[in-house]
Amino acid sequence: MNDVLLEMRGITKRFPGVTALEDVSLAVRRGEIHAICGENGAGKSTLMKVLSGVYPTGSYEGEIRFDGKPVHFGGIRDSEAVGIVIIHQELALVPYLSIAENIFLGNERRGRGGLIDWNRANAEARELLTSVGLDENPVSPVIQLGVGKQQLVEIAKALSKEVRLLILDEPTAALNDVDSAHLLELLRRLRDRGITCIMISHKLSEITAIADSTTVIRDGKTVETLDMSSGDVTQQRIIRGMVGRDIDSFYPDRVSEPGPEVLRIENWTAWHPVQQRKVVDGASLNVRAGEVVGIAGLMGAGRTELAMSVFGRSYGRNISGRLYLHGKEVRARTVAEAISNGIAYATEDRKRYGLNLIADVRANVSAAALGKLARAGWINGNEEIKVAEQGRRDMNIKTRTVLDTVGTLSGGNQQKVVLSKWLFTDPDVLILDEPTRGIDVGAKFEIYTIINRLVAQGKAVIVISSELPELLGMCDRIYTLSAGRITGELPVGQATQEDLMALMTMEKELAG
Repeated sequence: MNDVLLEMRGITKRFPGVTALEDVSLAVRRGEIHAICGENGAGKSTLMKVLSGVYPTGSYEGEIRFDGKPVHFGGIRDSEAVGIVIIHQELALVPYLSIAENIFLGNERRGRGGLIDWNRANAEARELLTSVGLDENPVSPVIQLGVGKQQLVEIAKALSKEVRLLILDEPTAALNDVDSAHLLELLRRLRDRGITCIMISHKLSEITAIADSTTVIRDGKTVETLDMSSGDVTQQRIIRGMVGRDIDSFYPDRVSEPGPEVLRIENWTAWHPVQQRKVVDGASLNVRAGEVVGIAGLMGAGRTELAMSVFGRSYGRNISGRLYLHGKEVRARTVAEAISNGIAYATEDRKRYGLNLIADVRANVSAAALGKLARAGWINGNEEIKVAEQGRRDMNIKTRTVLDTVGTLSGGNQQKVVLSKWLFTDPDVLILDEPTRGIDVGAKFEIYTIINRLVAQGKAVIVISSELPELLGMCDRIYTLSAGRITGELPVGQATQEDLMALMTMEKELAG
């Protein structure tokens, strides 16, 4: 029997003005986990959209062979019919439908008279949930589940379609360490059952831990395919293939010289907007000029809630506490007041809250400070373009023109647009919530370099991150959160991942 399940030969995909893929070839063996690596914009997701029929036969050049035979997909239904199922980074679940309804959406379990047999659907859904290790009631609405559990529902949905080749695009990008480990273990079990997996990921530690083979793509071309069992494939080796050079350190060097205190928060408390519980409970912290302060915590600890409640009370209710800027107590009751006081917040969800994806780069960069470009209510379009061009140069945003739509940019370049937008407001304090989520190692290094440049200018920066090595590599001090309360503060020179995790998991009654 042929050991190769999938072959993609000479795949070339062009869009107006750009070649996204050029003569890309890929071979995936049966029953393996095959990773695909590359910088943002390298063509990874485009290649998988060609494979899954999102880009149908005829819209690209080259040949796809599945199970030894040439295949031609006019759409996703055609690829699913032979057992190829893709799970995109942005999960395709309907939040207000039940788990069972989502699993069988478009593939309903019907009984007599063509009506949906809900008893059968719920029973089969329960079996599928058990197979992926998810103990949830099939009639529960998906909106009640966290992101990690939603990922498992997506995999259960794929299994309901008798999947033979499962494609996962950044499956752990939005997951915490526990959920990520659970998902990776599930992929190992699927491999043991004979299901072949293709995984796109920027988390090289996960790839080296789970992948059997890794194909590296750079600038729309295949660089190489690595056998991970050879024993000589390191993260540094993969990075060299991705970016075309060695990166000596994941984090750029910075000399820390903190100045006077810029921001201080005292006894900050915020309640959940609907539920009767505190999401931030008496938190106090400070950050100085030229300093990077990290906030670490598990999912649900209150990191984002703290940041958003400080940023113009954009989250929560019954918010109390004191906020000081340069030693003076200020009120930041709205986002506009927060911005005018010199506070900026770059959200963790850039696609939903940070950017207008259907607008161009120019409009996004200027969006948070249009008053600086307006006179008598009219925006000076020429000045707006100049500002956007300056942001593009300063941030090295890879786009043909500032009139390009932001939704067409890679994740790393979108994140640079977000940073450009907030830097245009000229903040004293910049709060960055998961600033490198879903972007590749090269783009991460660029973001870290930008952060260093900002603190060198005297800015005070707060970084919220789920990646403890990132906090240890970039910050001067790190605060830990558990159940909405500050449980510790450590200088980076005295902190380890184990120390931080111990503080992040501290019980609430012991936290204060």
